[in-house]
Amino acid sequence: MSWKSLIGFAVVCGLVATTLVGWQPARGAEIVTLNGAGATFPYPLYSRWFIEYNRAHPNIRINYQAIGSGGGIEQVRQHTVDFGASDAPLNDDQLKQMGRSILLIPTVAGAIAVSYNIPGVGTGLKLTRQNVAALYLGQITKWNDARIRADNPTVKLPDMAVTMVYRSDGSGTTFHFTTFLSSVSPDWKSKVGAGTSVQWPVGIGGKGNDGVAGAVKETPGAAGYVELAYVMQNHLTYALVQNPAGHWIAPSLSGTTVAAAGGAATIAQTKDVRVAISNSPAAEAYPICGFTYLLIPEQQTDQVKGQALAQFLWWAIHDGENDAPLLLYARLPANVLPIDEGLVRQVTYQGKALVGQ
Repeated sequence: MSWKSLIGFAVVCGLVATTLVGWQPARGAEIVTLNGAGATFPYPLYSRWFIEYNRAHPNIRINYQAIGSGGGIEQVRQHTVDFGASDAPLNDDQLKQMGRSILLIPTVAGAIAVSYNIPGVGTGLKLTRQNVAALYLGQITKWNDARIRADNPTVKLPDMAVTMVYRSDGSGTTFHFTTFLSSVSPDWKSKVGAGTSVQWPVGIGGKGNDGVAGAVKETPGAAGYVELAYVMQNHLTYALVQNPAGHWIAPSLSGTTVAAAGGAATIAQTKDVRVAISNSPAAEAYPICGFTYLLIPEQQTDQVKGQALAQFLWWAIHDGENDAPLLLYARLPANVLPIDEGLVRQVTYQGKALVGQ
């Protein structure tokens, strides 16, 4: 199945949990449906996971709506889904607002590309981190601006107006991108800041990663931030971004993996999975990337559904990780796996763990 089919496919597929020793599902072989909603950033991979798991375990169905991280967080808060997905980790205040204990389980890391549609200019335009911020602040308004020409002396840049595209929905991709901008631009940090939804100084909005990708592709002079899998699937051009070490780095699996390794070291030390991995000091790290998370209620209210969900999570952080590189996501670093295993073991029904014992 092509990436296009995966992304465009309305996922209604199933999985059934491997039965714990000595435990029999109360509903026998009855089909169990799990409903989830949230991030578009990992949707190509999650779609593949659901399909693959269904082939081996046809009894459980997962309905997932890729509505953006903000929507996923809200639906978990309202108890309208069995799980959510968000690229933005919930802070302490947000966790308190959920009204119940929610586990944040990191799954993979992904890169966010700066894609553009400049007539006559192919992939490889060089953008400093400061110039990326200046574009979104409206301080660079033409593609032949001297600041961009200075880093691209052999590229024929047109005297064309810049149209910046941003996410119109609450988005974890936006959270990672604005966290990156806040760390490189004092102007951005003071005037706009970081979040799943911000007041953009300039530009036009697009819903979801696919909406931004589509707007960039259809609008000459446009540029936007898009998860790497969507860029590749839509055959969009993308920039090389200068990292803190001074190297021009393309968004890639290898550059994301290097950045994720640095974040993993922090997670292993603090046991807190909420880390930013943008602007890694590592020489080969791509500077705009982040982890993505599943939001799981710790105390399940339905034994069969809870069992199915916990068993799927266990499969995802083990076997499912093998699929991550195929769609350009960095797999879970080895030193984070034991932490994820511990989190999945915290998924309980009436105080009893549903998996991993």
